[in-house]
Amino acid sequence: MLGDKKATILTVDDTSTNIEVVKGVLSEDYLIQAALSGKMALKIIEKRKPDLILLDVMMPEMDGYEVCQILKSQASTKDIPIIFITAKAQEEDETKGLAMGAVDYITKPISPAILKVRVKNHLLLKASRDLMERQNEILEERVIERTKQLGEIQDVAMVAMGALAESRDPETGNHIRRTQHYVRALAQALASKEQYRALLTPENITALYKSAPLHDIGKVGIADSILLKPGKLTDEEFEIMKMHTVYGRDALVAAEKHMDVADNFLEFAKEIAYYHQEKWDGSGYPEGLIGEAIPVSARLMAIADVYDALISKRVYKPAFSHEKAVSIIIEGRGSHFDPIMVDGFIEVTDEFNRIAKQFLDEE
Repeated sequence: MLGDKKATILTVDDTSTNIEVVKGVLSEDYLIQAALSGKMALKIIEKRKPDLILLDVMMPEMDGYEVCQILKSQASTKDIPIIFITAKAQEEDETKGLAMGAVDYITKPISPAILKVRVKNHLLLKASRDLMERQNEILEERVIERTKQLGEIQDVAMVAMGALAESRDPETGNHIRRTQHYVRALAQALASKEQYRALLTPENITALYKSAPLHDIGKVGIADSILLKPGKLTDEEFEIMKMHTVYGRDALVAAEKHMDVADNFLEFAKEIAYYHQEKWDGSGYPEGLIGEAIPVSARLMAIADVYDALISKRVYKPAFSHEKAVSIIIEGRGSHFDPIMVDGFIEVTDEFNRIAKQFLDEE
């Protein structure tokens, strides 16, 4: 029995007398199905799979070996235990049967006691295997669910940290949500291009999306008198403002020291926080990097950040239209921005516009 339910045994033999013998031995403990041929057995199994099969070898039209071979070749039936019961008592016959996947080989005339014990043992083994497989499935499901939960916690933490920085500047609103979506849209547009194919894998694009909210995390280190100043910054104040890239990078480096393993999203977050103000022609900060020396992640963020700043209202400027923002980005091709990335941006300007409308700032 499997739990409180009787196991089902299918006995296959072209001689009805042999089937009656099996029934007499096993019917008290198990539900017995019977088939007088291999073809009939396959039809029965197709409708209802038994827990174990007792299979004769010597049958007309389709012998037991052929039936076994068919069952073991199909995913739905390959795990059903098969015990050969046959008059073929030669060693090579038994070897052949076991090699085909049968779990046991009993020669006729059968011993009722031996048949009972072997059927019981193989059903117990099958039940143990089934239980282990189910436990593994449950474990895998739990691991997947836990991984999903950790990912969601990570996402919330990243957005919360980004929002902490943005909360210092009440005018930025949904800026971090828009920019992370821009970054993903632009990365996806560039993923098929030879220059970026190796880096912009689906996994890395997801990591970029998660890390983008941290691009201005360093602003928490800038004094309100500078960060919230409504007018133009003095040269001295601008030099202090530039330090938000350093503060952001250093904060993420400090956080990374508490992790046992490296994570792509933190690598990208450090790059984005530190380098997103660099310009293609070398006129940016903090390092004044030129061209491809600027990490790809930061080049993506630069376009996303500038586009969003252009379409957003600030105390020192009105919100530009989507069309105006696009034209300014295009004008910066090869000077402020990676020229190939600008070409990719042109392909997804409608998506940028859709994202901007989806995450509008509240008045």
